[in-house]
Amino acid sequence: MAPIGFGRELLNRVLVGTPVREEPLRHVADLPSRTARYVDWPEWVADPVVAALRESGVARPWSHQAEAASLAASGQHVVVATGTASGKSLAYRMPILSTLLREPRATALYLAPTKALGADQLRAIEELLDAAEELSSIRTSSYDGDTPGEVRQWARAHARWIFTNPDMLHLALLRGHARWSRFLRNLRYVVVDECHSYRGVFGSNVALVLRRLRRIAARYGANPVFVLASATTADPGTAASRLIGAPCAEVTDDGSPHGPRTVALWEPPLLTAVTGENGAPVRRSAGSEAARIMADLVVEGARTLTFVRSRRGAELTAMGASRLLAEVDPDLGDRVAAYRAGYLAEDRRELEAALADGTLLGAATTNALELGVDIAGLDAVVVAGFPGTVASFWQQAGRSGRRGEGSLVMLVARDDPLDTYLVHHPAALLDKPIEATITDPSNPYVLGPQLLCAALEMPLTDDEVRAFGAWDVLTGLAEEGLIRRRGHGWFVTGESKPHEALDIRGGIGTQIAIVEGETGRLLGTCDTGRAMSTLHPDAVHLHQGETYVVDELDLDAGVAFVRPEVPEWTTSAREITDIAVEEVLDQHDHGAVAVALARVQVTHQVVGYMRKLHSGEIVDLVDMEMPPQTLDTVAVMYTVTPELLIGSGLEPDRFPGSLHAAEHAAIGLLPLVATCDRWDIGGVSTALHIDTGLPTVFVYDGNPGGAGFAERGHSAIVHWLNATKDAISDCECSAGCPSCVQSPKCGNGNHPLDKDGAVTVLTAVLGELNRSGP
Repeated sequence: MAPIGFGRELLNRVLVGTPVREEPLRHVADLPSRTARYVDWPEWVADPVVAALRESGVARPWSHQAEAASLAASGQHVVVATGTASGKSLAYRMPILSTLLREPRATALYLAPTKALGADQLRAIEELLDAAEELSSIRTSSYDGDTPGEVRQWARAHARWIFTNPDMLHLALLRGHARWSRFLRNLRYVVVDECHSYRGVFGSNVALVLRRLRRIAARYGANPVFVLASATTADPGTAASRLIGAPCAEVTDDGSPHGPRTVALWEPPLLTAVTGENGAPVRRSAGSEAARIMADLVVEGARTLTFVRSRRGAELTAMGASRLLAEVDPDLGDRVAAYRAGYLAEDRRELEAALADGTLLGAATTNALELGVDIAGLDAVVVAGFPGTVASFWQQAGRSGRRGEGSLVMLVARDDPLDTYLVHHPAALLDKPIEATITDPSNPYVLGPQLLCAALEMPLTDDEVRAFGAWDVLTGLAEEGLIRRRGHGWFVTGESKPHEALDIRGGIGTQIAIVEGETGRLLGTCDTGRAMSTLHPDAVHLHQGETYVVDELDLDAGVAFVRPEVPEWTTSAREITDIAVEEVLDQHDHGAVAVALARVQVTHQVVGYMRKLHSGEIVDLVDMEMPPQTLDTVAVMYTVTPELLIGSGLEPDRFPGSLHAAEHAAIGLLPLVATCDRWDIGGVSTALHIDTGLPTVFVYDGNPGGAGFAERGHSAIVHWLNATKDAISDCECSAGCPSCVQSPKCGNGNHPLDKDGAVTVLTAVLGELNRSGP
C-alpha cells in the first residue's frame, strides 16, 4: 500500500511548478485510511446467491451492506448513504436475488437517474447471473428510450428485474399499467439508485411518480419494499422518506475501506492584465488551472481524473493538458483524453480500460464518471470548480485511491462566492455534509400535472385527494375543465394526455422547443420563464456540453432556433426585477430585523446581455428588450431598520449598494445549505420596499410555486448569512469581484455594489438574530 505521504508528495510536485508569488494553496488536509469491517453473510441470504457473490470476488459483506440488506429483507424501506466505492449495490442485490430465487413469480424494479448508470448496473447483474447456473431463472432487461420495441414487449411478458429510469416509469409503466399487470402484481422491491440526485423540481416530480407507483402497485395487490442508495448527505432518512412518501430507515455507518487521502483546496490568483465588469479583477479560470495541474501530475506518472462542468470544458481541459505535456515529452501528449457522455459505449469502455491499465494517464470528464462507473487505480482527482453539492464533491473525490492506496484530491476554485467560501472555510467541505436534499411534492405547480396523470391511470378517490393535500389544486383544475368529480372519484376529461405534457426533468408551464435550424433536430425543451434569459437571440446555449448560438426565439410558436457554433465568449442575460409580497407564511421579529418566508410575485424583464471571454474579460454589453414575465413563487426575506444601519456606520446613500452586494453574495451561498444551483434562484434588494416600508433583501426560488430552496434558506438563515459575510470578507479584492459580490446575471450591471457595506449590513443583521435567539 502507498504510504500516507503519497498524496502530499504529488501535491508538492505540483507546487514546484507554481510561481511562489501566486500562493494558490489555501488548505491541505490528510484524511486517514479506514479499515474494512467485515461481517458474516446474513442467514436469510439464499445459498446460491452467496456462492455467486463469492465467485464474483465478494468474500464477505461489509457491515453497512449486511445491515441495509437485512432491513430490506425484513420488509422495511431503507436508504444506505455511504461513500463512493462502498458497494451500496450489494445492499439491494442480496435481498432481491434471494427473493427472486425463492419466489418464481416475484419481480423487482431498478431506477437510475441516467441511462448510463442503469446500463452499468444491468451489465454487472447479468455477469453475475451468467456465472451462476442456479440463478439462470432470473431474467433481466433494460427498459429505456434506447430499448428496441421487440425487447420492450419481451420485458413486459417475461422479465423479472427491469432496469429503467423515472422518465420511463412515468411515461410507460404507469401510463400503461394494464400491460404491466404481471410485473406489478408481483413487485417485491424497488431500487432508487443515487437518490441524492433527485432534488428541486425534478426531485419533487420523482417523489410524486414514486407515490403513483406505490398507488398502482397497491391496485394489483403489491406493496414493494424500497431500497435507496445515496451519497453521504445530511439526514438521508428524512430525505428518502419524503421522496417515497413513507417512513424509511437509514444506514450511514460506512464499513468499507479506503486508503489515505490528501485533500488540497486551491484558489487561482487574481489576474492583473485582465479586468471584468466595472474594472473588477477576475481570477485565472478553473479550467485552465486544472489543465496545468493535470499536466504536472501526469508528468509525475500519476493517473489523474479531472472533473469539469461541461463537455466543451472537458475537451478544452484535455487539449490544454495535452499541449503542455507535448512540450515536455511528445509521447505524453497522447496519454491524456476527454471522457464525456455522448461518446459511443465502446469508446467509453476503451477509455475506462486505458485508464485502469495505465495506458491513459489522464482524463478530463464531466460528471459522466461521477456516478456508478468503477474505475480503479487512480492516483489523483482534480475538481475544476465546486460541483454544486458536498455530496457530488465526495462522489468525484472518491474516484481516487479506489484500490486502497494513497491519493490526492484537489478542488480548484472558480470565480464564485461559494467556491471562495469553501476554500477559506474547509470545515464546510471536509467535515460532515451540512446540506439537505430539497424536494417539495406539495408545490401546486408540480402536484397539479401529476394528479392529472394519477387520475388518468386510475380515478382518484376523495380520500386520496385529501391524503395528497390537493383538494384546492384539483378544484382549480376542475374549474379549468381538465378534471371532473363524480360520485365515485375524480376523472380526467376528454382526450387529455397529461403524461406527454409533463416533463419530469424540465421546468413548469409551457415548454419552448429548442430546435437546430438546419436539420430540424429537437435538442430539448425549456420552460417559458427561463427561455427569456437563456434563449434570447444571440445567446450562447449549451446542450449536453455542445455549444449553439440562438438565431430566433418565437414565443408564440413555442420554439427557439439554434445553430452549432463555438464562439470565444459566453453570454449572460441582464434582467430588471420587481417583487411584491402576496402572503407572509412565517415571520419572526428580532429587534431591528425581521425574517420571513413569503409567497411573492416576481416580475422580471430581460433588458440585455453581456458577452464575456473565457478568461473573464468583458467583450461588451448588448441592449435588448424582451416581454416582461411574472412568476408566483416563494422567497426568504429580511428587513432591517434604517436606524440599525446608520448606527452601524452606514449613511443612507450607501444603503442601495450595500444591500445589493449582500443580496448577490447570499444567492451565491444558498447552495451551501440547500441542494440548488445559483441559477435556480434569484434575488431583489431595495433600500425602501413598498410592501415592507424598510430596507429589504429577498432571495426567491426560480420555479413557479417554489422548489423548497427558499424555505431551506429561511430555516438555516444564521448559518447561511454567516457564510455569506465570511465569503465577502475572505475575498482579497478591494471593491468587489465575481468571487464575492458580483453576479453574472445582474440587470443593473453590478452597480451600485458596496463590498464593505455588505459586510456591515450582514454583521448588523446577524447581531440582531444572535441576540434574540432562534
